Amino acid sequence: MHTPSGTSLPAVPAVLAPVLPSRYDRPGKAPFDPPAPGAGIRITSDTLPGLETVSPGDADAVWLHDALLGPHSADIVRYLSLARSTGGPVLDLGSGAGRLAVPFARHGFAVEAVDRDGPALERLESWARRIGPQVAELIVTTRADLTELRLDGDYRLALLAGAMVSAVPPHARPRLLREIASRLGAGGALALDYTSHLLPGLIAEPQRTWAFQVPRFDGIDEWVVARQVFDLPSMSERITYYAARTGKLSTERVVLTTDKWIVDGDHLAAELHSAGLHIEGRRRHRIDDRTESVLLVCRTDD
Repeated sequence: MHTPSGTSLPAVPAVLAPVLPSRYDRPGKAPFDPPAPGAGIRITSDTLPGLETVSPGDADAVWLHDALLGPHSADIVRYLSLARSTGGPVLDLGSGAGRLAVPFARHGFAVEAVDRDGPALERLESWARRIGPQVAELIVTTRADLTELRLDGDYRLALLAGAMVSAVPPHARPRLLREIASRLGAGGALALDYTSHLLPGLIAEPQRTWAFQVPRFDGIDEWVVARQVFDLPSMSERITYYAARTGKLSTERVVLTTDKWIVDGDHLAAELHSAGLHIEGRRRHRIDDRTESVLLVCRTDD
């Protein structure tokens, strides 16, 4: 669980002290100095705003990835409800290890799961096989980068879930949206979600540090310090996760990074319109005074 305010944190090991990449250093100044261990760290009691990772992760990072996607976890109910209105097949873009694809198949939908991370797709296939052939046979996996996606099938519902749209560079996003729209039948839908960082908050606080405990049920105690750095001129961000995983005999320290693009809602709406999609529904969930989660349901223009 995430540590509630007022609860003491373990001392952040010196090895976890963040060292920012030069790309995010301040021109003409020394690199941003990290806070002293245990100081200047933000704690949250419910959700981790905008810390989801869009980078491939190994099997040891599965628990962390699940925790970071927590703010989006309830959306599967909305996605399933939408699928019941559109029917299948379903296209799950940036599927990862099957967080959505496998439950969709369990509900009887044919799913094509697309991801650039081969090991994640292997974990997806293994999970589906463990459930049984009635699920595994409904899932097709495709290894591809979203920036170069070429689709062959036709779909009734496409998903860009878990803030995957922020993994696509702005220059590549219009082509991706056109490719998706061209493969949706009449009445088909694209559903996507993303973290919206409010501009005044970004200007006031372009560098943020978070500390939290990762929920695990395998006997490992995992704490993470996450350093979130926004680069406003390029509308991008980098998050570095400094994790300490402690078992019965040893402690492992791991550093992971993810690079994302800051999504501007107005620009995205214009790109969807140009691709032949109109926004039918929009749900906003305020995470804190600087951040909100946005879910869009878009329909093809008939």
